[in-house]
Amino acid sequence: MENYYDILGVSETATQEEIKKAFRTKSKELHPDRGGDEEQFKKVNEAYSTLSDDGKKQEYDMRRSNPFGGGGDPFDIFANMFGQRQAQRAPDRVMDLNVGAVDSFLGKKITINYSRKKHCEPCNGQGGQRQTCGTCQGSGRITQSMGNSFFQNIFQTPCGACQGRGFHFISVCNVCSGEGKQNEYQQVDINLPVGISDGQMIKGTGMGDYHNGVFGDMIFKINVLSQDDFEKSGPDLIYNKMMSLDEFDKEELDIPHPDGNITIKLPDVVDTTIPLRVKGKGYKNEDGNFYVKLHVKHKRISKSY
Repeated sequence: MENYYDILGVSETATQEEIKKAFRTKSKELHPDRGGDEEQFKKVNEAYSTLSDDGKKQEYDMRRSNPFGGGGDPFDIFANMFGQRQAQRAPDRVMDLNVGAVDSFLGKKITINYSRKKHCEPCNGQGGQRQTCGTCQGSGRITQSMGNSFFQNIFQTPCGACQGRGFHFISVCNVCSGEGKQNEYQQVDINLPVGISDGQMIKGTGMGDYHNGVFGDMIFKINVLSQDDFEKSGPDLIYNKMMSLDEFDKEELDIPHPDGNITIKLPDVVDTTIPLRVKGKGYKNEDGNFYVKLHVKHKRISKSY
């Protein structure tokens, strides 16, 4: 089991504020856009997702102190030692999900349309009419032993006669061509956490592809994109303001913001290479700031001689 406390670099008695602070530091260090390791970045997000939730944290602490707790079966360990096959859960599916910077700021509900694999209805997920393999007797494995009467090595290999499936097809389903799955389209609503960032994950339990009688989980990997001239940069919200020459002579600018328009006083010297800053108006979950980048667009009037 991963030690989430070590991953974030905090003690087991750390407060939520200390956990949050450690997450910010680690996520900045390891963010892929800044040259960090993507796998380590995922682990940091996973650790924070658990330790920042009091309920999940309590359950995690119980599992760490009691490896047989949380509904686990201690006899599963012995089943693994003796090569007994356990029920396989469906593999997770990872899907990129583009999120707008404003939607991230507000933590909005978004609708996602996607396709997934479900069990083929005409063949009930069987892929066709099956016959049990006579070589492996349906197990999909061949058990072999090597050695003498005093010491033997027992190992298993996939059955070559049925390619490890445990059966042969008598006839193949003409709808799924033996796969046992067919496409279906899903539409789901997801409530985005406030301030969700690039690389963070949202798990949709049972929303993934069908496999071995069950649906796997869908892991949505977040990509935060520019939206309505707003961008996300770490904890900060950026707005790109296109100015006319007339606006340079104004005392104030009325700037849009997801929480409502903000009036910003222009400095005496306007330098478009330096963004204007409004403290504390960035992403709320990270105590970020709001920056306004000024851009100039001017149409010249050509003179005819």
